[in-house]
Amino acid sequence: MLTIDYANCLSDRVGSHGIDPAVLDPAGPGASAIAAHTRSLASTRGTGWERWRDLPFDPVRSDHVGQVRRVAQACAGKFENMVVLGIGGSALGNIALQSALNPPTYNLMDPPARPGPRVFVVDNVDPATFGAVLDLCEQRGGLKRTLFNVISKSGETAETAAQFMIVREMLSKALGATYGENIVAVTDPAKGTMRAICDKEKFATLPVPDGVGGRFSVLSPVGLFSAAMAGIDIGALLDGAAAMDQRCRTETLAANPAAMLAFLLVELGTNLGKPNHVLMPYANSLYLMADWYRQLWAESLGKRADVRGDTVFAGFTPIKALGATDQHSQIQLYREGPNDKVIGLMEVQEFSRDVPIPRGLGVKNLAYLEGSTLGKLLNAEKRATEFALVESLRPNFTITFPRVDAYHVGEFISLWQIATAYAGLLLGVDAYDQPAVELGKQATFGLMGRDGFESFQKEVAETLVPTDRRV
Repeated sequence: MLTIDYANCLSDRVGSHGIDPAVLDPAGPGASAIAAHTRSLASTRGTGWERWRDLPFDPVRSDHVGQVRRVAQACAGKFENMVVLGIGGSALGNIALQSALNPPTYNLMDPPARPGPRVFVVDNVDPATFGAVLDLCEQRGGLKRTLFNVISKSGETAETAAQFMIVREMLSKALGATYGENIVAVTDPAKGTMRAICDKEKFATLPVPDGVGGRFSVLSPVGLFSAAMAGIDIGALLDGAAAMDQRCRTETLAANPAAMLAFLLVELGTNLGKPNHVLMPYANSLYLMADWYRQLWAESLGKRADVRGDTVFAGFTPIKALGATDQHSQIQLYREGPNDKVIGLMEVQEFSRDVPIPRGLGVKNLAYLEGSTLGKLLNAEKRATEFALVESLRPNFTITFPRVDAYHVGEFISLWQIATAYAGLLLGVDAYDQPAVELGKQATFGLMGRDGFESFQKEVAETLVPTDRRV
């Protein structure tokens, strides 16, 4: 199972920059607060915006997995390409799962080595990128052999709506009346603009569950469908998430991984001046999991006001890095720059494959590498970085994966989601709203001429008056 080694976050390793171990005492106020928050989370799980807690468990699990597998089976063998249209939580989880659980060369493989269609997650409206993906799909199988997975609960997210409108027009012109067979929408099961479109056009659909926000949705059909299409074991993914959830139900701080992770990061971030939280996997496959974590941690905890309405400006800045690559860049800052960070290292005990380093070069200064492996070297690099950080009194922790597979990735997802729920309670903020995101959306509507949002055109023009402040 996944483990967290947090010894390097304590004062006996990093001095005054770490937490006094006495703070973690089972009879202390920290443990008492965690016990109370655990009881609170137990009472609210499965309700309101905490319905994501039920995703790995029956009957929710059976319903969603059954629907996903039926649609995936109906699509099997029909498509060479799959393009996921979404943004934020509708895309980052999909990207992270594909990166973690399929080879980096997946889209370059030919069947049967590639068990499903090529997968492209287009998570932005950058026209050059979107156009390039569409061009490749037309060249490799054509639009008839391309499946478009549109993910939007409401259907009114501007970026995804624009992508969908472009794709719908292209498919309609190329395929005529049958174009809808090339679209699977993940949307609200009962209401909303996209639901109305799907009902009218007879698209296959999967549900965005009620009470599951985008950044908590990767273990729902939002993330499971593209995973299933690409041959990822979604059952094992949910098994791992369920196992972590079970571990995180205990009121005992020392035995609850998510509670401990949240407590350490909140304590270090609020009381010890460490508001910047780095996640640095020593495995390329896990690098984009750090992107998923960044949205979850930033959007959930970055709040102007607490639940009482008091101005608090809460939150932490999540940062991603990659070991060993960023030992040659960011680590210089982390060790000798401001001591305002907690560095989360991620290591893999057993890689899916390893590559031996041959003997016989005959160079004395490189002889120490001969007969070793790249996996051993990468883990030595991680251990060396950990040592160097401690020497500089920089708090850090390590999340260890026995191996990178669907089960342990499911554990990781569940760990951070539950830790986020704990962190919200510890900070006294609503971890499920995102009011600061809405103003930008509304201003975009106004600038693009949407009815009812005209006032934003004037407000933006008055705020961003052209000046000569350019060089």
